[in-house]
Amino acid sequence: MEINKLIQEKLQITKRLEKLNYGTIEIREKDSKKYIYTHFRNEGILTSKYVGEYSNELYNLVLENNELAKELKKRLKAINKELKSINYVEQGDLKPEVELNIDFARRNLVDSIYKQAMLEGVATTYSDTEEIINGGKVNGMTADDIGKVVNLKHAWEFIMSKDVITYPSNYAILCQLNALVEEGFSYTAGKIRSVPVTIGGCSYIPPIPFENQVIEELRDIVNSKDIIDRAIDSLLYIMRRQIFLDGNKRTAVLFANHILIANGKGLIVIPADKVGEYKKLLVSYYETNNPKEIKKFLIDKCYLKIN
Repeated sequence: MEINKLIQEKLQITKRLEKLNYGTIEIREKDSKKYIYTHFRNEGILTSKYVGEYSNELYNLVLENNELAKELKKRLKAINKELKSINYVEQGDLKPEVELNIDFARRNLVDSIYKQAMLEGVATTYSDTEEIINGGKVNGMTADDIGKVVNLKHAWEFIMSKDVITYPSNYAILCQLNALVEEGFSYTAGKIRSVPVTIGGCSYIPPIPFENQVIEELRDIVNSKDIIDRAIDSLLYIMRRQIFLDGNKRTAVLFANHILIANGKGLIVIPADKVGEYKKLLVSYYETNNPKEIKKFLIDKCYLKIN
């Protein structure tokens, strides 16, 4: 249990660092206005991030975040030391097929996030999605829609990090993913649902989930069958079970991709032009609990192999 707590804390700190605005500050000017960007290294890669329009408060916040980032990184070192003292052995270098899959996911990052955003009805374009992901500023989008795209970016970056991709695809990862996609939108983000919900356009009413039951059912899925079946079955299970109050579809797709990437088996993303067909099949699956047609659709139309 001590190892699990330390690893969980490590994951939480990693997630917090990914969302934190910190790094070397750059101020850019455009049309008589100033904008703050930061530059920092993430897994050895120099990364730039748009923070916001310049203000003394925002500038000072980044400076404060720089100090916080130092403390968080210091705690990460301490956690690694503790793990070593209790004989926890970090996994070595990633397998070549996993590294290839991470690279494949990074190259398809904008496309994957754009398609997920379209599935959720976010009013964005491919170019606007790309601009947001690259830390730029866009016009004509609501703050909520921009926030959903940013959250998806953080969630994808989370599952592509080395520590997370070598972590088992389990309930802890599932909750972390929901916390990321629902960050700033729900006070219950990352927490199992405790109230009844309904699904629009569907008579099926998902029962209230119980944590121990979900942990066991999810474990059975990810520990059985071949890897593609694990990914798709877990995706469908999470959606139909409606484990969280919101964000279940986004969380389910991300969790399925955690399984696939960790095993070097590709990606699964619902194409924007197939959303209508997908939603019809999903409603049918909700009503009947028969996954045959939607599984075929997901494999034939949504599954991307690494070329």
